[in-house]
Order: sequence, then structure tokens, then C-alpha cells
Amino acid sequence: MNDLNRYSRQVLFKPIGEDGQRKLLNSRAVIVGMGALGTIIANHLVRSGVGYVRMIDRDLVELSNLQRQSLYDEEDAAANLPKVIAAEKKLKKINSTVKVEPIIADLNLDNAEELLTGFDVIVDGTDNFSTRYVINDISVKLGIPWIYGGAVSSRGMYAVIKPGTTPCYRCLFPEVPTGLGETCDTIGVLSPLTDIIGSFEAVEAIKLLVGAEHNPNLEQLDIWFASSLQMDITEGRNPECPTCVHHEYEFLDRSSDKQTAYAVLCGRDTVQINPRNVQQFDLPALAKRLVQSGKGKVKSNSFLLRFSPDDQVSMVFFKDGRVLVHGVDDITQARKYYAQYSGS
Repeated sequence: MNDLNRYSRQVLFKPIGEDGQRKLLNSRAVIVGMGALGTIIANHLVRSGVGYVRMIDRDLVELSNLQRQSLYDEEDAAANLPKVIAAEKKLKKINSTVKVEPIIADLNLDNAEELLTGFDVIVDGTDNFSTRYVINDISVKLGIPWIYGGAVSSRGMYAVIKPGTTPCYRCLFPEVPTGLGETCDTIGVLSPLTDIIGSFEAVEAIKLLVGAEHNPNLEQLDIWFASSLQMDITEGRNPECPTCVHHEYEFLDRSSDKQTAYAVLCGRDTVQINPRNVQQFDLPALAKRLVQSGKGKVKSNSFLLRFSPDDQVSMVFFKDGRVLVHGVDDITQARKYYAQYSGS
């Protein structure tokens, strides 16, 4: 019972109880994306005693994140810490008995199966559609349930995707939206909204982990205009769905056109470049070369290197070969910076 003492108020909640809490302690959850939604989800799962929590994110902490990304602070931003590293430090102080694993990576078709295999639930903390289709392919292929969530402006939605039981994400959203559409970069997002949606995602994950019935609806709400909509999706399975019916995993197919090495990121003028089949960066060697070039400012830590070739643009190089080009929103322009300074 000693292991359960810290969860006493949760154990008193009858739908969980001692049996449910022990299930949580032996459960494994993976969160994809540690931005506004991901930080709320991770906070709740770790406090609730989910035994193993893996966090996957490609980005670093910046001042503009602090308005809504609740695990981070100004020191994290000043230190250019990757989000998962900053989150791990906070979460270990919250619950040292939970195994928290930070993964600095961009989830894509090359690494998704490796990073998501062996978990009881996948929780969506992303801010882009393409990654969700990759998650959905893995979910259906491996039979792992996942919780979808999205938030922009004052509007949010979430749904539980359980292979073999519910429609999959591809049933609900058959095609990847073209262009950026409405994002937090174009119309903003409210911090209370991400708290609410992330909390709903977390509780649905906890339901799945303890074996309780999940919410059967696609839930939509607007916290500014105080409106909500419940859409029953239990009968929403597409009988010709490429993913969950025909088991065609296009977003894991290296020969398909569904994947791209370039992405304009939500939240600021930033392009991510993630070339396929490239060697990892030797960050100390890259730092030395850039310093010797005398062409800009270099700042690095054990996780990444930040290079500012001019006052408008900065580039963040990660060990895995990815580069974030801040200060541009044009892929062609970002590729020019990459070609000039990456050495590739």
C-alpha cells in the first residue's frame, strides 16, 4: 500500500481505486509533441503515477512558448534547452518514482515504429496534421490506441482512436489539409484552451490505461464564445478506409508522396529541414568551423547548436541532422541558409 499513499486521493475515486492505480503504475504512455498540449498531458500523467512516460519533441524552449507551455520557464529559454530535456527536469521533481524518458526527435516514417512500439497508449501533443497521420498508421498497424487533440485560437477538439473499436483518424479526416490553414501562428491560441484540451486528453489516456470506457465522441468546444459540440463517431468508420480497412500505411511508405523534408512550423517564422538518410551532425566540429568562418554568432550546449548568421535569422542544429531556420517562413529561403552553413 506504501506505493499508493501518494495517490490516495486518486485511489479514493472509485472508477480507479487500488486496482486501477496499480494498472497505472505498470503502464507505459508516449506523448508526441511537448508544446502546449504535451506539457499539460505529461504533467497529469506523471502526477497520476503512469509508470513510464516517454516524451518525443523536435524543438527547444523559447520565450514565446511560456504563454501556454506550462512546464517551462525563462531559464529554460535562456539556456536553449530542448523541450523534452526541460520537461524531464521538472517532472522528475514532481514524481521521482515515474520513469520519464526524453527523446529529442522529429517523429516521422523513419523512426515512428521504433519510438512508438511497446506502449499502451499514444497521446497527441503535436501541432501539425502530417505527424498525426503517421501516428494513426502506427496505431492501426500495431494496435495501440491513441488520443487526438488539437487547439487553435479559442477552439479545441479531441477524440479517442482505438483500433478495431472506433473509426481511425483517416476515417474522420480522409485527406491531409493543404497549406497551413488556421494555426497558432496565424490566429493565435489561448493558454486556458490548451490546458483544457490537454487535460481531457490526459483523462482519456488514464481511462484507457485502467480499462474504463472511453468517451465515444469527437468533442469540440470554444472557450471564448462558450459553445460546445459532441459528435458521436461510433458509426463513423469508412468501409473503404485505406488505413484501418485496407491496411495501406501510406504515411509509413517511403515511396509515397506523403512525406516531406521541409515543414513550416506553427507558432513563429520557422522552417524545419529534416533531410532523409543523412549523417548526424558533429556539433563540436560544426561549432568550430562556424566560429572560424567569422560569419555569425555561435552558441551551443550538449544537445544543440544555435548559429545566427545575421540579425534576422538564426539556425538551430540538432545531433540527428535536423535544422530549424528561425526568421524565415519560406522553404526556398531556408534551404539556401541550410546549404550555405550546414556543410552538407
